[in-house]
Amino acid sequence: MSQKSSADILVEAEEFDNYGGWIMDSQFEHEMGSPYLLAHGNGRPVSDATTTISIAEAGWYHVWVRAKDWVPGHHPGRFTLAINETTLNPEFGANDRNWSWEFGGIIKLPTGKARLSLHDLTGFCGRCDAIFLSLNAKPPPDEAAPEWRRSLRGLPDKPVDAGTFDVVVVGGGVVGSAAVLASARLGERVALVHNRPYLGGNASVEIGLRPRGVTGPLIDEISERHANGDIYAKNLLDAEPNATVFMDHNVYDAVTADSRIVSVDARDAHSGLEIRLSAEVFIDCSGKSILGLYSGAETLFGQESKAEYGEGLAPAQRDDMHHGNTVFFRTRMAESPVPFPAVPWATEVAKDFSDLRGQLTKPGIENGPGPVAVSPNHVSDPSIRRRMKGPLTHFWEYGQWLDPYTQGEHIRDHLLRAIYGTFSNVKTMEPETYANLELDWVAYVPAQGEFRRYKGDYILTENDIRNHTKFPDAVVQNEGAFCLHYPGNDKYDFRLKYWEWDERDRKPYDIPFRCLYSMNIANLMMAGKHISVTHVAGSNTKFMGNGGQHAIATAAAAHLCKKYGTTPRGVYDDYLSELKDIAASITSANDDEANGRHLDNIKSKL
Repeated sequence: MSQKSSADILVEAEEFDNYGGWIMDSQFEHEMGSPYLLAHGNGRPVSDATTTISIAEAGWYHVWVRAKDWVPGHHPGRFTLAINETTLNPEFGANDRNWSWEFGGIIKLPTGKARLSLHDLTGFCGRCDAIFLSLNAKPPPDEAAPEWRRSLRGLPDKPVDAGTFDVVVVGGGVVGSAAVLASARLGERVALVHNRPYLGGNASVEIGLRPRGVTGPLIDEISERHANGDIYAKNLLDAEPNATVFMDHNVYDAVTADSRIVSVDARDAHSGLEIRLSAEVFIDCSGKSILGLYSGAETLFGQESKAEYGEGLAPAQRDDMHHGNTVFFRTRMAESPVPFPAVPWATEVAKDFSDLRGQLTKPGIENGPGPVAVSPNHVSDPSIRRRMKGPLTHFWEYGQWLDPYTQGEHIRDHLLRAIYGTFSNVKTMEPETYANLELDWVAYVPAQGEFRRYKGDYILTENDIRNHTKFPDAVVQNEGAFCLHYPGNDKYDFRLKYWEWDERDRKPYDIPFRCLYSMNIANLMMAGKHISVTHVAGSNTKFMGNGGQHAIATAAAAHLCKKYGTTPRGVYDDYLSELKDIAASITSANDDEANGRHLDNIKSKL
């Protein structure tokens, strides 16, 4: 908390001293402007979040709270604010509006310390962004207003220099962790900028998928799990003297010059402090083409038509459909009955759906069973293919026709409503059988689907994968099936209608280096689901293990960029053989080397 004057006090929720049972949610900062506190109690109110502020001038303070009514008309996420044990009258999150400042009333405060408490009323995702107190009646700006917030928090007007590195990697999933670890072990000074409190992305303890595709020693090393489900990546990176990790930092801009990225700007989710990191080479492993959006890199989006590349799995017409996001969950049977409140705002999404199969049993273990309640009036739908009747985790998917950059919070919330509504249906339809059923865990961080993909000097296609096209610049291999998701019908729009799983010949195929660097931003490379591929090809290359192989190749290329003072395209033109040798050495490293020892066989080639 900081204040511009005694008359204006801004309290950012993420700066609270004690979150209690609330969770800091920073994943939608690009959309709504700020991290916020989320009361994610799955129907059970969470404990109060508290903090203490200093009142320099006594008087009658006008109080506003920036909150969101995430289901207008129903208001499932309501909470109150108490100041010095006086609870303000409004229930926040009940005004039928998206993110907005809600007036909380006027309260008399003496000088000295004042205690603020956020009190959750429902356990259903109440959310508080900030609290503003002022001796003036003028309300705060309607929008997130970063300059206004920065001023009240006493933060610098410009990003603080956080250092110059050989390589900056954005995105700390399995892919980004692999890029950083490989770069550090090659002797490069590398920085990782990651927007979450845990590494791993879709494999993190917050989500819990296991890496598929080509893994290998480095990916296996990164992806091993602690007892709590967290992967080993952070331990490995902390042990590398060449690696600097910026956790909970959200990249919000890039500085470019002459078709190059000079630096990237990132904001600390807790303090709001903005930093700037400079480098000669940048590797985007965010899965969202974040650096492309800020640097003007050429990108691809949606489904290409069948005619564009002659792909058999492509649609007849080009469109903007893409893979959506998924929210995972887990249920359990308690020892005694567990009540669950009525959730009409959730069942209006779930409708009569009552199948809780497809649970994430624990981090790394997917496609678990779950309870199913069958209505006496249920009639089996003969149009449902057999493949779609299994207990598969990824069937809970939504957002295929929405903008993943601006509607991510809505996509997550829609899936939460579907899960809560389905859970309620199961308990209601078979009350005796499932009296003890409770929600053990529901993720509030969705597994990311598909965003924009970069356009490189080559675009890999379905036919390249099927035909095992030979590329002179093949640097690593990928494997796996074409995994295409098709959205559900109007009734159950949160469930996939169909899932194409085409295993082709099950043999690995080559990834050309030209797919791993931007065609128009000279010092930008990419690894993971947003490399230069068509939508169909990307349904195969997207697997986290496969992305880890891209990361290894980009780390090797970044090393050669520094060694020879060149660009990724320059590496392709002049140093391709050396790039292949280094990438092959890392991907084939033996177990002892993979367990943290520097790769002597690589160093001999440097």
